[in-house]
Amino acid sequence: MSSHHGHFHWNELLAKDVERAKRFYEQTVGWSFVPMPMPDGATYWVANMGATPVGGIFPTDRPGFEGVPECWMSYLAVDDVDARVKKAQAAGAKLMRPIFDVPNIGRIAILTEPGGAGVGWITPVS
Repeated sequence: MSSHHGHFHWNELLAKDVERAKRFYEQTVGWSFVPMPMPDGATYWVANMGATPVGGIFPTDRPGFEGVPECWMSYLAVDDVDARVKKAQAAGAKLMRPIFDVPNIGRIAILTEPGGAGVGWITPVS
């Protein structure tokens, strides 16, 4: 994962049927998957190409994610997520949930930019 400010850092698939998605990417691209437990008890799946993490699958078949379409979510690395979110909001973005920390990964904001596209911003743990 690159931590360069302004570059895409991570991509994850929001999926209702995680097993179907894992099968698809295993069969078509050759990814393997490693489970990563989340604090709420669900499992996040890290996709690997060989030994290199290349993306993830986030399960949406649980409460709080009703109506979330299956889609890819991209994350941009930013130098200071809190300061950058203030600039984003001043420029018309909406923060979709409070900024949060994922241990050993980074500080994350989920935004919709002024055109309505969803994007994640992350200040990665160095």
